Amino acid sequence: MGIFDRFKSQGRDKAKGMSDAAEKKANEKTGNKYESQVDSGQQQLHRRAGMDEERPPEQP
Repeated sequence: MGIFDRFKSQGRDKAKGMSDAAEKKANEKTGNKYESQVDSGQQQLHRRAGMDEERPPEQP
């Protein structure tokens, strides 16, 4: 794995962590009232940013 691949992986991991934190904070603020909408939004973000959990990691 090259250095740029490592940076890409680290950036993706960091973005995923920030996304999870934002989801948790939004659910706390709304008392989980909009949990399904927040989860749906997070899934769309992951899909559009290429962070899908369903998709296998890119092979070089």
